[in-house]
Amino acid sequence: MARVRPAFMVVSSIVFLGSVYHHLFREELPITAEDLRAPLVPLYTQTNANYAIIEDEAQEVTNQISRHVTSVANSIATVSILLPAWEVLVIVSPETPPPPESVGGHCTCLFPNGDTSPARPAGFLSSPFRMTFKCDLPAKIRRRLPFHQPILTRSLEIPPEKRPPALELLRWTFLVYDSIATENDVVLFAKGLNHRQGGGRSPNDLACVFGDGVRTAVTTSFQEVFRCKLPEPTAVSLHALERIKISLEVSQNKRVVPSVAYYTPAGKMSPQQPKSLICACTMVYNAAKFLKEWVMYHSAIGVEKFLLYDNESDDDLRIIVEELIQEGYNMSTIFWIWPKTQEAGFSHCAIHANDSCTWMMYIDIDEFVYSPSWLKFSNPSPKMLNSLLPKSPSSIGQVMISCYEFGPSNQKSHPLTGVIQGYNCRRRDENRHKSIVLLEGIDDSLLNVIHHFRLKQGMRTKKLGKQEAVVNHYKFQAWSEFKTKFRRRVSAYVVDWTKPVNPGSKDRTPGLGFAPVEPPGWPEKFCELSDDRLKDLTRRWFGFESPSGYHLTWQR
Repeated sequence: MARVRPAFMVVSSIVFLGSVYHHLFREELPITAEDLRAPLVPLYTQTNANYAIIEDEAQEVTNQISRHVTSVANSIATVSILLPAWEVLVIVSPETPPPPESVGGHCTCLFPNGDTSPARPAGFLSSPFRMTFKCDLPAKIRRRLPFHQPILTRSLEIPPEKRPPALELLRWTFLVYDSIATENDVVLFAKGLNHRQGGGRSPNDLACVFGDGVRTAVTTSFQEVFRCKLPEPTAVSLHALERIKISLEVSQNKRVVPSVAYYTPAGKMSPQQPKSLICACTMVYNAAKFLKEWVMYHSAIGVEKFLLYDNESDDDLRIIVEELIQEGYNMSTIFWIWPKTQEAGFSHCAIHANDSCTWMMYIDIDEFVYSPSWLKFSNPSPKMLNSLLPKSPSSIGQVMISCYEFGPSNQKSHPLTGVIQGYNCRRRDENRHKSIVLLEGIDDSLLNVIHHFRLKQGMRTKKLGKQEAVVNHYKFQAWSEFKTKFRRRVSAYVVDWTKPVNPGSKDRTPGLGFAPVEPPGWPEKFCELSDDRLKDLTRRWFGFESPSGYHLTWQR
């Protein structure tokens, strides 16, 4: 009987572990104190002969439970969105942040049919902090609806338990994707509700939904931007220790729009911190090679702070930003992964920077503001941009500046000295305009079109003459650079060059088809006259001789 007692203990352990397994993984119920105090009740009495069998069974059950515990640990709670081009955006739940080892990207998307796709780290969302990944929807799955969300796992050797039915993938075309709060309301950003550039669904047709059902009125509804009243503090008190999901409800059918946005109350700025007079906001994608030139030039003429909305860059942008910060430039980067949402991003920037900036310049990373009157100066001055703004007090809430579009200027690759030195041949006529906006003067709707905003009642826009100021837009660069822009249009309301629609649009590049194929004669296109004014000016302001030859400041 010497070995019966151990066998009894092994079998009892199986019963106990099986109970734990049942509670934790089958019914998902907690183990109570009574469960832990309960005596181990044997199911059999065994002899020495079958002890080995019992021991093997015990080990197998233990191994199964161990594998299941490991599989649960290897899976990460997520929500997934189907983006254009069959990309799946996987957002890690804020309640279950990934461990440090997953930051390196050793994760996989496991789909319900068993197909897998590598999960690429995509960046970090804020408010609340969430890591994101991207993976491709396997071709086999694309053939049949509905598309289901994958499981994000750190190991395929012990895959996580799949619990059908799998949730359907959220659709990018109908989604509340972000939010930002002010002291008085909360702004939501949503796809699929408004489809026109300057109009939208009536606010009366919508309601804002906090958490499990606290509703407030929607006050404005334009483009992808919706403003909601804040709930009474007592209405969300039960959620004080939780993260509160926020969405929109269509009143007509009581349909709540799927959402990955959360409500985060606005923080207050320290009263000791003064506002910057002029800031610059832009949306960037793989702009590392252009950034130093753009920042150093505009900082020299008066921009005090730069806000970059990073549209999922995978170049050295972060490294360059850190270098510029180390050199003393005031910069911040907002991760903005959402495709074709430039207008929404600019609206977000207007709210995000309202406490830290007075005027905001909305221009692209390939655009440079200057005044022909500056050509006589030997050095730049931080007061130069300020000279373009109205003197306070004034009813002018926005200054518009005309753009000149520059062509490839026979460049075959990105000029080492920068775009100002490399591109000097442009179209004759101006096209579009960019703006410097008084943030306090922006209308509550946050409506903006091609880099300018609707203003509050009583405020007006002033358009500067070309002798006062212009924007050099280095739009049509060497083909190796321009094809990236062709593939990635960021504006929601500007024609997509890759789609065969509206061929006569002014947004389309003459001679360019619907595929990223270099048109014949591209290096000589859009060259109607030479314009060396800003090129000569920046050589005088930023050029210097070095042992290796002539350089510009941003080449260091």
